[in-house]
Amino acid sequence: MQNLAPILSPSDLATLTASRPDVRVLDVRTPGEFESVHIRGAYNVPLDTLSEHSAEIAGVTAPVILVCQSGGRARKAEAALKAAGMDNLHVLHGGMNAWVGAGLPVGGGKRRLSLERQVRIIAGSLAAIGGILGFFVNPAFALIPAGVGSGLVCAGITDKCGMALGLSYLPYNRASCDVPAMVSALASGRSPAAPATSR
Repeated sequence: MQNLAPILSPSDLATLTASRPDVRVLDVRTPGEFESVHIRGAYNVPLDTLSEHSAEIAGVTAPVILVCQSGGRARKAEAALKAAGMDNLHVLHGGMNAWVGAGLPVGGGKRRLSLERQVRIIAGSLAAIGGILGFFVNPAFALIPAGVGSGLVCAGITDKCGMALGLSYLPYNRASCDVPAMVSALASGRSPAAPATSR
């Protein structure tokens, strides 16, 4: 069995999945993000549900490639699963952004904004509105962009974003995903059910 690097490029992963049918691609994004676009054959177990299923997932002996939008959540998933005793974990460098950017095939159908883009839109809107209100209405409104900026700094330092966590619970981001069935398929190596049309 070949030794795999802990971090794989999109082209490395494409070659690996073509030559090794036992490899499991585990996408830890929200069901809404997964439904929009994903690597064909990937299993979707959102990061916020991973800890309750880590014992089942830890039984997988085949290589598991962790995927998120850009890499941050995959790293958190890697830490959680390593704590559960897994040592066969690898991360897709750049996540789905890199995979799509490389022009590799995807499944999906419903276009949705990624969680990261939603955070940028809301944080930017709050900062802009607070700044405008602080200038034209009352200087106290300047506390809004100050709070948003402080939150972003904390998110950067701790790698935990409260806004993203809150947004992940919105119905928009909670498309239907039978997590126990997905975990069962991942653990057994069965093909995941396709949630949407391929393209």
